[in-house]
Amino acid sequence: MTDGAFIRDVLIGVGVLAAGIGVFVVCFGLYKLFARVNKTLDEVDRQISAVSAPVVETLGHVGGIADTADATVARLGAVVGTLEGVAGGVGSTAKLASDAVAPALVNIGATLAGITAGLRRLVNGTRRNGVVSKEEHTNV
Repeated sequence: MTDGAFIRDVLIGVGVLAAGIGVFVVCFGLYKLFARVNKTLDEVDRQISAVSAPVVETLGHVGGIADTADATVARLGAVVGTLEGVAGGVGSTAKLASDAVAPALVNIGATLAGITAGLRRLVNGTRRNGVVSKEEHTNV
């Protein structure tokens, strides 16, 4: 007759066989997945290699343009420095001219004020102290 241990051993063997088949199915699915990923990566590599030469050439041109722009900016910086120096000199010259002309303008202003005050006195008939004489008052 059959022993209980024999049945147990057969069932354990069938379980292990089923687990092995399950692992095989999972591994076969992973194989298919990795095969598709490999094909996709091969296509990406092919496209990148086709595009890489023009991209490298374009980057070389861009690098040349950037170098030219850097040199131009450096030249413009020197020009701006020179223009700032010239502007500072012009500002100093304008300040000196203003300092030289301002006293003369003040003197001319004082002279004109004195002349106009004298003309007012002459026209209005007022004396130096601002009092109008009796004769002058009747004439007004």
